Amino acid sequence: MVEAVSSSHDIHAIAERIRQESSFIPPLIEQVDRVIIGQRYMVERLLIGLLTGGHVLLEGVPGLAKTLTVSTLAKTIRASFQRIQFTPDLLPADLIGTMIYNQQTGAFVPKKGPLFAHIILADEINRAPAKVQSALLEAMQEKQVTIGDTTYPLPAPFLVMATQNPIEQEGTYPLPEAQVDRFMLKLKITYPTKAEERAILDRMTGEDYEQPEPVLDPERILEAQRVVRQVYVDSKIRDYIVDIVFATRAPRMYNLNIEDLIEYGASPRATIYLTIAAKAHAFIKGRGYVTPEDVKSIGMDVLRHRVILSYEAEAEEMTPEQVVQRIFDTVEVP
Repeated sequence: MVEAVSSSHDIHAIAERIRQESSFIPPLIEQVDRVIIGQRYMVERLLIGLLTGGHVLLEGVPGLAKTLTVSTLAKTIRASFQRIQFTPDLLPADLIGTMIYNQQTGAFVPKKGPLFAHIILADEINRAPAKVQSALLEAMQEKQVTIGDTTYPLPAPFLVMATQNPIEQEGTYPLPEAQVDRFMLKLKITYPTKAEERAILDRMTGEDYEQPEPVLDPERILEAQRVVRQVYVDSKIRDYIVDIVFATRAPRMYNLNIEDLIEYGASPRATIYLTIAAKAHAFIKGRGYVTPEDVKSIGMDVLRHRVILSYEAEAEEMTPEQVVQRIFDTVEVP
């Protein structure tokens, strides 16, 4: 009984702390909204990436304000921002940097590449060869790069947002599934609504448009990352997350007749990312605990690139989203 009271007290203390720590979210979104119209889904997912240390892969046609959204977000948190355009002739040294000969001292000195920034926009990542993609993904995983014989830590927080052309386009090097798995979230960005597009026209064709004002600094984001880890996840919610991921590997256990559609299910990394992302989603909403709704809201973005479809599913023109949706519709919610 004493333990139950103590546990209840802890949850209330965590909830109160999260209410205080997440107070910067509404003013931050308000500043982004001064520049960006719509795209709330993308903004919230980028914040989840920042709050968890996870990286984000975006798929969508050009012209949907992906670059503007990321650079605006960087300004609101006083973070450094670099946009790297990936091309077929790019080299790993163009990303991480190289050793340069200094004629005055007669020694080689490191020249750091554009990867040394808080927020990186890797534009059209599937236009670069595999060795460049792997150099970026290694930096994402290790949070450090080696130039010459010396290893340098990357700035913290460190968020990579990579954009990818839809695969049908020519001249692309598709990311291998194992490397796509390193991205916490994969987002599909859609066109704005008619009303939003009219508002975009009014704002972007005027004399000048508003600039965002900084709301916080990167140190506050690092503190928020530590607090996000404390968000309470009930054991029933944990079981629900494991059930969702297991249903991608053993659908029959959950009365799902879709095993012929799935070549490979989601890895344990999906379980970890789904839990952490659900915690961050609850944090953004100012809650100290995770609900099934948090898991459902973020689940599609965590799983859509981790469920690999079979040839049979592709022949039936099924998409990973349709398969994942069937899992969420079927697995029992606590």
